[in-house]
Amino acid sequence: MPEKGVELSPANHILTTNEILRLIRIFTTYGGINKIRLTGGEPTIRKDLVDIVHGIRSYSSIKTIGITTNGVLLHRLLEPLAKAGLNSLNISLDSLVQEKFEFLTRRAAFTRVLANIRLALDMPNLYPLVKINCVVMQGINTDELIDFVELTRDQSNLAVRFIEYMPFNDNKWSEKKYFPYEEMLKIIKQKYDLEKVRQEDKNDTTKWYRVKDNSYQGKVGFITSMSEHFCSTCNRIRITADGQLKVCLFDNKEVSLRDALRSDFSDEEIYSLIQRTLYKKEKEHLPVNILPTQQNRPMILIGG
Repeated sequence: MPEKGVELSPANHILTTNEILRLIRIFTTYGGINKIRLTGGEPTIRKDLVDIVHGIRSYSSIKTIGITTNGVLLHRLLEPLAKAGLNSLNISLDSLVQEKFEFLTRRAAFTRVLANIRLALDMPNLYPLVKINCVVMQGINTDELIDFVELTRDQSNLAVRFIEYMPFNDNKWSEKKYFPYEEMLKIIKQKYDLEKVRQEDKNDTTKWYRVKDNSYQGKVGFITSMSEHFCSTCNRIRITADGQLKVCLFDNKEVSLRDALRSDFSDEEIYSLIQRTLYKKEKEHLPVNILPTQQNRPMILIGG
């Protein structure tokens, strides 16, 4: 959470339930989309979240419906969301130390978030894989890498993903806080013998490993957006809560699908607009030394 918080969008700027589901229909009908992830801001504060998930599930071509959440409200939603069709769960957690957690998130919810992670892990029939996303920052949580790996002991339905710190507006980007994947791996390998896990999806952005010890049943992954980008295999697009299409997380250019939805555009015309935007996508994002100089949304307003 940025230190100064974020400016809330007016309610009428946010996509409605029907507008979201219409976009899902367009993407499934014309674009062959088979995976949807609802992110944020924070998706669990939407009162219609269960309805949205239920609406997405009505499209048989969608195989994966996921959310990325801070985990604060999960105790109320885990069962209703699973019943509606949710089958993928990512929880953001950058520290296992209460004081650091509260500094990073600006909220006193450490105990609740850990309890909700445990609650999700205790529902393997509903959530066969729970992913914890940890953004690694030099001098802040690099001393916790081993503690996070330890979470995978005796926990077959847990994956911990370490994410390289990335430059966005309001996240106080500093190269001094950037800690590359290879350095993370070096620290972890000092304690553990790791083996690579075969990548089942060619478009998976995560480098997966497992501790070579049968007591460690979970997985450990690395998202290397800065040190080893995966632009050539990236097949993701993002639509912000206020309906802006972003074809690259790091590109500050946006196209308003909300305005198209609220005009007299047909589904075909909206998909044509999406295609034209995709054709303009750059081959790769800007280098790490240039990215901080461009104006882009804070990550919390893009969605992880």
